[in-house]
Amino acid sequence: MRTIVLLMFEGFQPLDLAGPHEVFAGANVALDRLDRLGERYRLTTVALEPERPVYSESGLAMMADTGFTSIAEIDTLLIPGGDGVHNAAEDDETIAWLATTAQSARRVAAVCTGTFLAARAGLCDGHKVTTHWASAGRLATQYPGLDVDPDSIYVRDEELWTSAGVTAGIDLALALVDQDCGADIAQLVARHLVVYLRRPGGQTQYAAPVWADATELMPIRTACDLVHSTPEADHSVAILAQRVGLSTRHFTRLFKGEIGESPARYIERVRTEAARSLLETESIGLEQVALRSGFGSAETLRRAFHRRLGVSPAAY
Repeated sequence: MRTIVLLMFEGFQPLDLAGPHEVFAGANVALDRLDRLGERYRLTTVALEPERPVYSESGLAMMADTGFTSIAEIDTLLIPGGDGVHNAAEDDETIAWLATTAQSARRVAAVCTGTFLAARAGLCDGHKVTTHWASAGRLATQYPGLDVDPDSIYVRDEELWTSAGVTAGIDLALALVDQDCGADIAQLVARHLVVYLRRPGGQTQYAAPVWADATELMPIRTACDLVHSTPEADHSVAILAQRVGLSTRHFTRLFKGEIGESPARYIERVRTEAARSLLETESIGLEQVALRSGFGSAETLRRAFHRRLGVSPAAY
């Protein structure tokens, strides 16, 4: 049997733990039905103080199976994220247990901001990792030695697996089951949970737009306001420059210096967000979405979506 050890700490995200737990438990059901008993998982939750409830970030209380004891023949060490992850990262006993336990595990899996805990314990050094899109920048800053991928749903680098936020722990666990038991078992579990075995696209399709801080330079601020207020209008660089009273060359240089990207890329970004909003809120065809968001045609809209979000407008 493969022993999966799942860490619990005050303020953990319950879905980061319960989601993967249900995937492995579901795999056991499927394996039982196929008489593949030798491939089953043994699931064990651990906490610093197992004699009392551990409260998740949403207030859900759970009891751990055991404390920070030595567990023989660990297959997978799974570390959830949550609001309490940074406090847990400052607990020397938790970090020491993670560092020691990981040495005897075949692989380590960190869900969401659990990557911060894994990194604090030295388990991510030199690896490519991911985390929740909203925390990727902080992770890269706090641990500059890591190669942080802010878009992937999950990343495998050797025997270190990391995932995006919350429900992405299910995607990660399905990938682990796929590796262990094959795609047939993973697919059975995915169907039972009513989720994709491999969901299309990356995290970018879920991330909220992150705009640059408003510039104090009035010509550039005016140009940005024009793009935001009427994304469907003709916003060629030459026309924008004319509207704010600058030459095209001078406008382009100032814009990139203030905003950090070219006017064309910024306009595409605003229009992509406008199209996302229309797709989420209105029942109109892709041609209408393309016209009202400034892309002009459904094909141009499709290319922008694939380039920026990794999925088609129809899939989104």
